Amino acid sequence: MILSARHWFTKIRAHIDLPLLLIVLILMAAGLVTLYSATYSDDGSRLSSQAINMILSLLVMLAAAQVAPQHLLRFALPLYLLGLTLLIGVAFFGIVVNGSRRWLSLGVVRIQPSEIMKIAIPMMLAWYFHKQEAVINAKTFAGAALILLVPVLFILKQPDLGTALLVGAAGFFVIFFAGLPWKAMLGLTVAAGAAFPFLWDVLHDHQRRRILTLFDPAADPLGAGYHIIQSTIAVGSGGLFGKGWLNGTQTHLKFIPEKHTDFIFTVFAEEWGLVGSAVLILLFICLIGRGLMIAAAAPNLFSRLLAASIAMGFFAYAFVNIGMVSGILPVVGIPLPLVSYGGTALITMMLGIGILMSIHTHRVLIKK
Repeated sequence: MILSARHWFTKIRAHIDLPLLLIVLILMAAGLVTLYSATYSDDGSRLSSQAINMILSLLVMLAAAQVAPQHLLRFALPLYLLGLTLLIGVAFFGIVVNGSRRWLSLGVVRIQPSEIMKIAIPMMLAWYFHKQEAVINAKTFAGAALILLVPVLFILKQPDLGTALLVGAAGFFVIFFAGLPWKAMLGLTVAAGAAFPFLWDVLHDHQRRRILTLFDPAADPLGAGYHIIQSTIAVGSGGLFGKGWLNGTQTHLKFIPEKHTDFIFTVFAEEWGLVGSAVLILLFICLIGRGLMIAAAAPNLFSRLLAASIAMGFFAYAFVNIGMVSGILPVVGIPLPLVSYGGTALITMMLGIGILMSIHTHRVLIKK
């Protein structure tokens, strides 16, 4: 029995990347410390709930790390088709919560299919380019754009701009690392600029208000501009070294909205200041850098593209969240990875970490 337990421990340990795991655990610990400060006077149960979420997500990470990349390659197309089918199901039969149709009831459980696409999209596009590796041309990139565009449009229709941005970014990073020409990128930028007036008409009223509020939050200080104004006040009031743990006045006087989820960086910045914020950002840089190192050392195109997309996905999460609460990006409802309260997003992120570990520790060529 002891030998069997030792065997399984050795087997699991062989597929764990210690530097990556250490960074993840530090970020999670920072999240728990900040969550306690943000919620202890309101609802202390969130801390224990998040601890359970973290344990479950770590188990998901360990399980994903054991799955060899060649098996991930086989799952890519079925997972994408499953996610797309569920998104179509949401469009017709989804549950409406707070004006958004994002959830699908499967009897005993309720799921959010857009979360599946955060992993399914990069896996599918990495599989697609892996299959087309011999000849990657303009037609190949057009096909990849279609694979990405269809689910993103379904997610936008829910409406869920934040998740659509993350899914779109995850797919774009795969296409970019597959060798998207700079001329094509320039053309896409020009086309996006030309299409902006039409896209503006497609946006919902609350989405337009968020964008307009970014440029003049004082125009509606008690409405659409409230989040940005209070958040920037809290971040700025932290100064160089912060006010100290549990001493954030903006936080504990309840000026900060969604302080345990989307605006948790505001709580952290007020209590730990510029120095603490810089350390937290440095941890994210290390996480992203480690992921890109794993991508660079991957033995085949599928693994390289998937690892690079997952690593840069953490960049998109962190950049948008910190930019949002700092007043340089619109408020779109994106959590700070591994730090914000929440179960579904955390498990999705840790699944990505597990895949990175799998790619790093399974050094075998994937069969075509």
